[in-house]
Amino acid sequence: MASTTKRALEASLKKLLLEKPLNKITVTDICEDCGISRMTFYYHFQDIYDLVEWSCQEDAGKALAGNRTADTWQKGLLSIFRVVRENKPFVMNVYHCVSRERVERYLYDITYDLLLAVVDEEAKGLQVQEEDKRFVAGFFRYAFVGVMLEWVAGDMKGDPEKIVDKISTMIQGGFP
Repeated sequence: MASTTKRALEASLKKLLLEKPLNKITVTDICEDCGISRMTFYYHFQDIYDLVEWSCQEDAGKALAGNRTADTWQKGLLSIFRVVRENKPFVMNVYHCVSRERVERYLYDITYDLLLAVVDEEAKGLQVQEEDKRFVAGFFRYAFVGVMLEWVAGDMKGDPEKIVDKISTMIQGGFP
């Protein structure tokens, strides 16, 4: 039941974002569109930004499902690019209405989880300290997020497959 309500709130938010910017949408707008009370909204989320973050995490979780290994990270990253493009009105609205720091923090979190899983897998059987694995994952997350933000700022015009291929080539030590 809670999941159904959260998804309904998410759908209402995404629908409203097609009509007006995030900073002009109120909890009341979402509740009226969804047909629920404000109390129900606040039972699930602290504010609209909490709903936005939950929605992004849900989309990222679906995109990354099963793609957190050394053999599949490219597929996971490509899925994230595709989900971002499929939700372009939502993403562009959030990108322009939420502080860049908040967007970066969210992207850093989901990217770091993907990369740390890959680094852990690659380090199996090797004498690699946890601190070094975290450093490697942290280093690459900044690169991945930087590329993603540049792509979003450029109105998502680049081909995600080509971008992921270039990243993969660079990680393997080549030139794109």
